[in-house]
Amino acid sequence: MSEGRPIEVLLVEDDQGDILLTREAFDLNKVRNRLHVVNDGEQAVAFLRREGSYAGVPCPDLILLDLNLPRMSGLEVLSEIKADPALATIPVVVLTTSEAEEDILHSYRLHANAYVTKPVDFEQFIRVVRQIDDFFVTVVKLPAHG
Repeated sequence: MSEGRPIEVLLVEDDQGDILLTREAFDLNKVRNRLHVVNDGEQAVAFLRREGSYAGVPCPDLILLDLNLPRMSGLEVLSEIKADPALATIPVVVLTTSEAEEDILHSYRLHANAYVTKPVDFEQFIRVVRQIDDFFVTVVKLPAHG
């Protein structure tokens, strides 16, 4: 991995257990990456547009998006992101419990970069998050955002 700036990752997740597991996976993997967390779809959009209390936040380099969110669904958030030219190039990984074919298809139609089903097993969950992190941080070239 290049020794550039840390990768800013936005986790959009309302399940506190999954938030803790994701933090743990990031902590175990690479301390240089910064994980920001919002708990619903409306907060995600406000964070990405740097509105209100999110005015000074960095633009994320990668978004991990749950589909089952309060106030605004993950699919609605994905649609907003990909419809906004300032946000559309940020890679979005849908990380959700849903294995429904319609959710998978809908996510890809809305230009999700990947769709990953959350494993229920702790070790598997940690492994999956680390693999996402490794792939998007080490393998893939991310666009610069400002």
